[in-house]
Amino acid sequence: MARDAIGLWGISMEDAGNTIPEPFSLNPSHESNEIVTLVDIDFTAYRRANDIRTVRKNVTIQSWLNDLAEKEGINFSQVLSEGLKQRLNIKNR
Repeated sequence: MARDAIGLWGISMEDAGNTIPEPFSLNPSHESNEIVTLVDIDFTAYRRANDIRTVRKNVTIQSWLNDLAEKEGINFSQVLSEGLKQRLNIKNR
């Protein structure tokens, strides 16, 4: 649960335009009866796995291309998403 809490905090910070502070110590101060656990997080991977919101985009294509795609039952959102992932070299997601 710590990774989720940190991940949500981190992507919220990024969305607000704030910088995520760099860790300053791998050995935080603590009392002898306390347990310290390091938690790793990749904010980019966390966002990809958990931020599944969709956004609406208005695109312009040629009329004849639109007609052909509609006749074939093409899902425009799916094709755009797949094309962007390919262009950005994003694997599966």
